[in-house]
Amino acid sequence: MKVASLFSGAGGLDLGFINKGHEVVWANDNFYDAVQTYKRNISDHILYKDIAEVSSDEIPDHDILIGGFPCQGFSLANSKREENDTRNKLYLQLLRVLLDKKPKFFVAENVKGILSLGKGKIFDFIMQDFKNAGYNVKFKVLNAADFGVPQRRERVIIIGVRKDVDYVINYPESTHDQKIFDNKKPWVSIGKALEDIPEPEEDHSLSNHDYSKFKLKFNGYLGNRAIDPDKPAPTVTARGDDKGGVVVLHHPKNHRRMSVRELALVQSFPINFIFEGNRSSAYRQIGNAVPPLLGEAIASMFPLTLDENEINQNSDKALCEL
Repeated sequence: MKVASLFSGAGGLDLGFINKGHEVVWANDNFYDAVQTYKRNISDHILYKDIAEVSSDEIPDHDILIGGFPCQGFSLANSKREENDTRNKLYLQLLRVLLDKKPKFFVAENVKGILSLGKGKIFDFIMQDFKNAGYNVKFKVLNAADFGVPQRRERVIIIGVRKDVDYVINYPESTHDQKIFDNKKPWVSIGKALEDIPEPEEDHSLSNHDYSKFKLKFNGYLGNRAIDPDKPAPTVTARGDDKGGVVVLHHPKNHRRMSVRELALVQSFPINFIFEGNRSSAYRQIGNAVPPLLGEAIASMFPLTLDENEINQNSDKALCEL
Protein backbone atom coordinates (compact mmCIF):
# COMPACT_ATOMS: atom_id res chain seq x y z
CA MET A 1 0.00 0.00 0.00
CA LYS A 2 1.14 3.53 -0.75
CA VAL A 3 1.20 5.68 2.39
CA ALA A 4 1.17 9.44 2.92
CA SER A 5 2.21 10.73 6.34
CA LEU A 6 1.19 13.96 8.08
CA PHE A 7 2.87 15.34 11.23
CA SER A 8 5.60 12.77 10.57
CA GLY A 9 8.19 14.03 13.03
CA ALA A 10 11.29 11.85 13.13
CA GLY A 11 9.32 9.06 11.44
CA GLY A 12 8.49 6.48 14.12
CA LEU A 13 5.07 5.59 12.69
CA ASP A 14 6.38 5.72 9.13
CA LEU A 15 9.22 3.37 10.02
CA GLY A 16 6.68 0.90 11.39
CA PHE A 17 4.74 0.91 8.12
CA ILE A 18 7.92 0.56 6.07
CA ASN A 19 9.09 -2.36 8.19
CA LYS A 20 5.78 -4.11 7.50
CA GLY A 21 6.15 -3.81 3.74
CA HIS A 22 4.20 -0.67 2.90
CA GLU A 23 5.62 2.18 0.80
CA VAL A 24 5.64 5.68 2.27
CA VAL A 25 5.51 7.95 -0.78
CA TRP A 26 5.21 11.34 0.93
CA ALA A 27 5.61 12.84 4.38
CA ASN A 28 5.38 16.27 5.98
CA ASP A 29 6.37 18.14 9.13
CA ASN A 30 7.26 21.70 10.13
CA PHE A 31 9.86 20.82 12.81
CA TYR A 32 13.13 21.39 10.97
CA ASP A 33 15.36 19.09 13.02
CA ALA A 34 12.83 16.26 12.85
CA VAL A 35 12.67 16.63 9.06
CA GLN A 36 16.46 16.42 8.85
CA THR A 37 16.39 13.31 11.06
CA TYR A 38 13.75 11.75 8.81
CA LYS A 39 15.79 12.51 5.69
CA ARG A 40 18.95 11.04 7.18
CA ASN A 41 17.37 7.79 8.36
CA ILE A 42 14.36 7.13 6.12
CA SER A 43 14.08 9.14 2.88
CA ASP A 44 14.06 12.61 1.38
CA HIS A 45 10.39 12.30 0.39
CA ILE A 46 9.48 14.43 3.43
CA LEU A 47 8.45 18.07 2.88
CA TYR A 48 9.48 20.72 5.41
CA LYS A 49 6.44 22.99 5.44
CA ASP A 50 3.41 23.92 7.56
CA ILE A 51 0.66 21.50 6.49
CA ALA A 52 -1.83 24.38 6.45
CA GLU A 53 0.22 25.85 3.58
CA VAL A 54 0.41 22.59 1.62
CA SER A 55 -2.11 22.25 -1.20
CA SER A 56 -3.73 18.83 -1.48
CA ASP A 57 -2.56 18.83 -5.11
CA GLU A 58 1.04 18.68 -3.82
CA ILE A 59 0.30 15.38 -2.06
CA PRO A 60 0.56 12.29 -4.27
CA ASP A 61 -2.29 9.80 -4.41
CA HIS A 62 -2.07 7.13 -1.74
CA ASP A 63 -3.94 4.20 -0.20
CA ILE A 64 -3.40 4.98 3.49
CA LEU A 65 -3.14 8.37 5.19
CA ILE A 66 -1.42 8.27 8.58
CA GLY A 67 -0.91 11.02 11.09
CA GLY A 68 -0.21 11.44 14.78
CA PHE A 69 -1.55 14.97 14.84
CA PRO A 70 0.05 17.24 17.48
CA CYS A 71 -1.28 16.38 20.88
CA GLN A 72 -0.08 19.11 23.24
CA GLY A 73 -3.56 20.60 23.51
CA PHE A 74 -5.08 17.23 24.33
CA SER A 75 -2.42 15.73 26.58
CA LEU A 76 -3.05 15.04 30.26
CA ALA A 77 0.52 16.27 30.77
CA ASN A 78 -0.68 19.74 29.78
CA SER A 79 -2.39 21.04 32.91
CA LYS A 80 -3.74 24.04 30.99
CA ARG A 81 -5.43 22.06 28.20
CA GLU A 82 -8.57 23.75 26.95
CA GLU A 83 -11.27 22.99 24.42
CA ASN A 84 -10.40 26.08 22.40
CA ASP A 85 -6.64 25.39 22.22
CA THR A 86 -5.82 26.05 18.56
CA ARG A 87 -3.57 22.99 18.47
CA ASN A 88 -6.67 20.85 19.11
CA LYS A 89 -7.89 21.76 15.64
CA LEU A 90 -4.85 20.53 13.73
CA TYR A 91 -6.77 17.34 13.08
CA LEU A 92 -8.79 19.44 10.61
CA GLN A 93 -5.76 19.39 8.31
CA LEU A 94 -5.90 15.60 8.38
CA LEU A 95 -9.62 15.83 7.65
CA ARG A 96 -9.00 18.22 4.77
CA VAL A 97 -6.54 15.84 3.12
CA LEU A 98 -8.97 12.95 3.62
CA LEU A 99 -11.72 14.87 1.87
CA ASP A 100 -9.49 15.93 -1.01
CA LYS A 101 -7.46 12.75 -1.58
CA LYS A 102 -9.98 10.09 -0.46
CA PRO A 103 -7.50 7.32 0.46
CA LYS A 104 -8.91 3.86 1.17
CA PHE A 105 -7.80 3.93 4.81
CA PHE A 106 -6.50 6.31 7.45
CA VAL A 107 -4.87 6.13 10.86
CA ALA A 108 -5.07 8.99 13.37
CA GLU A 109 -3.02 8.66 16.57
CA ASN A 110 -3.30 10.75 19.71
CA VAL A 111 -2.90 10.76 23.46
CA LYS A 112 -5.46 9.13 25.75
CA GLY A 113 -6.41 12.55 27.12
CA ILE A 114 -8.26 13.35 23.91
CA LEU A 115 -11.07 11.03 25.04
CA SER A 116 -11.96 13.15 28.07
CA LEU A 117 -11.50 16.63 26.61
CA GLY A 118 -14.72 18.60 26.96
CA LYS A 119 -16.22 15.62 28.81
CA GLY A 120 -15.89 13.55 25.66
CA LYS A 121 -17.68 15.99 23.38
CA ILE A 122 -14.57 17.02 21.45
CA PHE A 123 -13.72 13.42 20.59
CA ASP A 124 -17.31 12.79 19.52
CA PHE A 125 -17.10 15.77 17.16
CA ILE A 126 -13.84 14.48 15.69
CA MET A 127 -15.26 11.01 15.10
CA GLN A 128 -18.39 12.47 13.49
CA ASP A 129 -16.27 14.63 11.19
CA PHE A 130 -14.43 11.52 9.98
CA LYS A 131 -17.73 9.70 9.43
CA ASN A 132 -19.13 12.63 7.47
CA ALA A 133 -16.01 12.51 5.28
CA GLY A 134 -17.15 9.10 4.07
CA TYR A 135 -15.39 6.70 6.42
CA ASN A 136 -16.40 3.93 8.79
CA VAL A 137 -14.40 4.67 11.91
CA LYS A 138 -13.52 3.07 15.22
CA PHE A 139 -10.93 3.59 17.91
CA LYS A 140 -9.05 1.68 20.55
CA VAL A 141 -6.48 2.54 23.20
CA LEU A 142 -3.26 0.59 22.62
CA ASN A 143 -0.43 0.31 25.14
CA ALA A 144 3.01 0.22 23.52
CA ALA A 145 4.25 -2.11 26.29
CA ASP A 146 1.84 -4.76 24.97
CA PHE A 147 3.83 -4.85 21.72
CA GLY A 148 7.35 -5.17 23.07
CA VAL A 149 8.16 -1.51 23.70
CA PRO A 150 9.94 -1.07 27.08
CA GLN A 151 7.57 1.73 28.02
CA ARG A 152 4.02 2.11 29.29
CA ARG A 153 2.56 4.39 26.64
CA GLU A 154 -1.17 4.44 25.96
CA ARG A 155 -2.37 6.01 22.74
CA VAL A 156 -5.73 6.33 21.03
CA ILE A 157 -5.59 4.77 17.56
CA ILE A 158 -8.44 5.84 15.27
CA ILE A 159 -8.91 3.70 12.16
CA GLY A 160 -10.96 4.74 9.13
CA VAL A 161 -12.08 2.64 6.17
CA ARG A 162 -13.62 4.40 3.20
CA LYS A 163 -17.26 3.34 2.97
CA ASP A 164 -16.95 1.80 -0.48
CA VAL A 165 -14.03 -0.42 0.59
CA ASP A 166 -15.20 -3.89 1.59
CA TYR A 167 -12.47 -4.63 4.09
CA VAL A 168 -12.66 -5.12 7.84
CA ILE A 169 -9.80 -3.79 9.97
CA ASN A 170 -9.10 -5.70 13.17
CA TYR A 171 -6.87 -4.29 15.87
CA PRO A 172 -3.69 -6.27 16.52
CA GLU A 173 -3.49 -8.87 19.26
CA SER A 174 -0.95 -7.94 21.91
CA THR A 175 2.29 -9.91 21.89
CA HIS A 176 3.34 -9.03 25.45
CA ASP A 177 1.60 -8.73 28.79
CA GLN A 178 2.31 -7.70 32.37
CA LYS A 179 2.05 -11.37 33.29
CA ILE A 180 2.90 -14.44 31.22
CA PHE A 181 -0.18 -16.19 29.87
CA ASP A 182 -1.72 -17.36 26.57
CA ASN A 183 1.77 -17.75 25.07
CA LYS A 184 2.42 -14.02 25.42
CA LYS A 185 5.81 -12.67 26.36
CA PRO A 186 6.31 -10.59 29.50
CA TRP A 187 6.59 -6.83 29.19
CA VAL A 188 10.13 -5.70 28.35
CA SER A 189 11.61 -3.89 31.33
CA ILE A 190 13.61 -0.71 30.97
CA GLY A 191 16.49 -2.37 32.81
CA LYS A 192 16.56 -5.21 30.27
CA ALA A 193 16.31 -2.83 27.30
CA LEU A 194 19.37 -0.84 28.43
CA GLU A 195 21.45 -3.56 30.09
CA ASP A 196 24.06 -3.65 27.31
CA ILE A 197 24.37 0.13 26.88
CA PRO A 198 27.63 1.50 28.32
CA GLU A 199 27.79 4.67 30.37
CA PRO A 200 28.28 7.76 28.17
CA GLU A 201 31.66 8.38 29.85
CA GLU A 202 32.91 4.91 28.87
CA ASP A 203 34.39 3.99 25.50
CA HIS A 204 31.62 3.40 22.98
CA SER A 205 30.69 3.97 19.33
CA LEU A 206 27.07 4.97 19.88
CA SER A 207 25.62 8.11 18.32
CA ASN A 208 23.55 10.59 20.36
CA HIS A 209 24.79 9.03 23.61
CA ASP A 210 24.81 12.29 25.54
CA TYR A 211 22.55 13.13 28.47
CA SER A 212 21.04 16.06 30.30
CA LYS A 213 22.95 17.06 33.43
CA PHE A 214 19.82 18.55 34.98
CA LYS A 215 19.77 17.64 38.67
CA LEU A 216 17.82 14.53 39.63
CA LYS A 217 14.74 14.97 41.77
CA PHE A 218 12.53 12.35 43.37
CA ASN A 219 9.24 14.07 44.07
CA GLY A 220 6.90 11.87 42.03
CA TYR A 221 6.20 14.47 39.38
CA LEU A 222 6.74 14.03 35.64
CA GLY A 223 10.45 13.56 34.97
CA ASN A 224 11.24 13.40 38.67
CA ARG A 225 10.19 9.83 39.42
CA ALA A 226 12.41 6.99 40.53
CA ILE A 227 12.51 4.38 37.75
CA ASP A 228 11.86 0.72 38.51
CA PRO A 229 14.36 -1.21 36.34
CA ASP A 230 12.15 -4.31 36.43
CA LYS A 231 9.21 -2.63 34.74
CA PRO A 232 8.69 -0.77 31.45
CA ALA A 233 9.54 2.92 31.73
CA PRO A 234 6.85 5.54 32.31
CA THR A 235 5.66 7.40 29.23
CA VAL A 236 8.38 9.31 27.41
CA THR A 237 7.09 12.84 26.85
CA ALA A 238 8.00 15.82 24.69
CA ARG A 239 6.96 18.29 27.35
CA GLY A 240 9.15 21.35 27.13
CA ASP A 241 11.04 22.71 24.13
CA ASP A 242 14.30 22.39 22.20
CA LYS A 243 15.96 25.18 24.21
CA GLY A 244 16.81 22.90 27.11
CA GLY A 245 13.49 22.60 28.92
CA VAL A 246 12.54 19.08 27.85
CA VAL A 247 11.58 16.71 30.65
CA VAL A 248 13.81 13.60 30.58
CA LEU A 249 13.24 10.35 32.47
CA HIS A 250 15.75 9.04 35.00
CA HIS A 251 18.04 6.19 33.99
CA PRO A 252 16.87 2.83 35.48
CA LYS A 253 19.81 2.95 37.91
CA ASN A 254 18.51 6.37 39.04
CA HIS A 255 21.97 7.91 39.03
CA ARG A 256 21.43 10.32 36.11
CA ARG A 257 18.97 11.12 33.34
CA MET A 258 18.79 8.97 30.22
CA SER A 259 20.88 9.86 27.21
CA VAL A 260 19.27 10.60 23.85
CA ARG A 261 20.33 7.13 22.65
CA GLU A 262 18.81 5.44 25.70
CA LEU A 263 15.55 7.34 25.43
CA ALA A 264 15.36 6.42 21.74
CA LEU A 265 15.75 2.75 22.68
CA VAL A 266 12.92 3.17 25.21
CA GLN A 267 10.85 4.32 22.22
CA SER A 268 12.07 1.23 20.24
CA PHE A 269 14.03 3.18 17.63
CA PRO A 270 16.86 1.16 16.05
CA ILE A 271 20.20 1.66 17.79
CA ASN A 272 21.71 3.08 14.57
CA PHE A 273 18.93 5.66 14.08
CA ILE A 274 20.65 9.06 14.27
CA PHE A 275 18.88 12.21 15.50
CA GLU A 276 19.78 15.62 14.07
CA GLY A 277 19.85 18.87 16.04
CA ASN A 278 21.04 19.58 19.56
CA ARG A 279 20.45 17.27 22.50
CA SER A 280 17.24 18.96 23.66
CA SER A 281 15.86 18.90 20.13
CA ALA A 282 16.61 15.18 19.86
CA TYR A 283 14.87 14.52 23.18
CA ARG A 284 11.84 16.40 21.90
CA GLN A 285 11.78 14.47 18.61
CA ILE A 286 11.85 11.20 20.52
CA GLY A 287 9.11 12.24 22.93
CA ASN A 288 6.84 13.25 20.06
CA ALA A 289 7.32 9.99 18.16
CA VAL A 290 5.18 6.90 17.80
CA PRO A 291 7.33 3.94 18.87
CA PRO A 292 8.29 2.08 15.67
CA LEU A 293 7.30 -1.27 17.23
CA LEU A 294 3.84 0.10 17.95
CA GLY A 295 3.85 1.47 14.40
CA GLU A 296 4.53 -2.05 13.10
CA ALA A 297 1.57 -3.40 15.07
CA ILE A 298 -0.68 -0.70 13.59
CA ALA A 299 0.65 -1.27 10.07
CA SER A 300 0.00 -5.01 10.35
CA MET A 301 -3.74 -4.30 10.38
CA PHE A 302 -3.69 -3.26 6.74
CA PRO A 303 -3.42 -5.45 3.64
CA LEU A 304 -0.36 -5.09 1.45
CA THR A 305 -2.62 -5.28 -1.63
CA LEU A 306 -6.33 -4.85 -2.22
CA ASP A 307 -8.34 -6.18 -5.15
CA GLU A 308 -10.29 -3.42 -6.90
CA ASN A 309 -13.34 -5.71 -6.81
CA GLU A 310 -13.32 -5.34 -3.03
CA ILE A 311 -13.80 -1.64 -3.57
CA ASN A 312 -16.25 -1.46 -6.48
CA GLN A 313 -18.73 -4.03 -5.22
CA ASN A 314 -19.50 -1.94 -2.19
CA SER A 315 -19.61 1.49 -3.84
CA ASP A 316 -23.37 1.66 -4.37
CA LYS A 317 -24.02 0.83 -0.73
CA ALA A 318 -21.57 3.49 0.42
CA LEU A 319 -23.17 6.15 -1.75
CA CYS A 320 -26.56 5.35 -0.24
CA GLU A 321 -25.13 5.67 3.26
CA LEU A 322 -23.59 9.02 2.40
